[in-house]
Amino acid sequence: MTNLDRVAREIKSVGLYDLILQDVKKILGTERPTVDQIRELLRTRPEILREYKQTNVEYNLSNLHLKPIPTGALKGECRAKAERFNIDLEILKEIEKYTLDFAHSSTLVIIFSVEFFVLFSVQYFIVLLNLKAYQWYIYGLFALSIAAAWWYAKKMQRKYARENARFERLYDESLSLLEELEADGCVKKEDLWIHESDEHV
Repeated sequence: MTNLDRVAREIKSVGLYDLILQDVKKILGTERPTVDQIRELLRTRPEILREYKQTNVEYNLSNLHLKPIPTGALKGECRAKAERFNIDLEILKEIEKYTLDFAHSSTLVIIFSVEFFVLFSVQYFIVLLNLKAYQWYIYGLFALSIAAAWWYAKKMQRKYARENARFERLYDESLSLLEELEADGCVKKEDLWIHESDEHV
């Protein structure tokens, strides 16, 4: 459900993917790779496509380059399957952020940022407010905050693993459903492609 033509164009022309473009140039041995060369590289070197997808998820951009199926003109089983596909596509877009490795997620960055702020606050209370008499209580609270952060990080790590597995399963089911719809003549996948992102300005 990722449009390789779009991916190749974006890697070549959108600044967000400059690091990926540098890798592409090294692999191809040229300073001016064409869109066709990049597209072919995406097929033969899956790590380039993985890099692209990870970059998108980090920046909250979708790798699902399909729009919902218009159901107004469809009837019967075609309509029912199309509606199911549309619901699944929405769910996939909602949980796509969990496909990022937890170690690289913004959730972990936020946890570390909060803990840094708590540590700074501990030092502020003890030194600047001259609360040395209460420093062990303050350090105790800091230790509790570390324990709470560890517990929360573990909980979120499990959620990332669970939602990632759910994403993979639903992705395969949705792709099969789309292939069925196309085989039954209900829809053309070509008509559903989103050829460019509004976020790339």
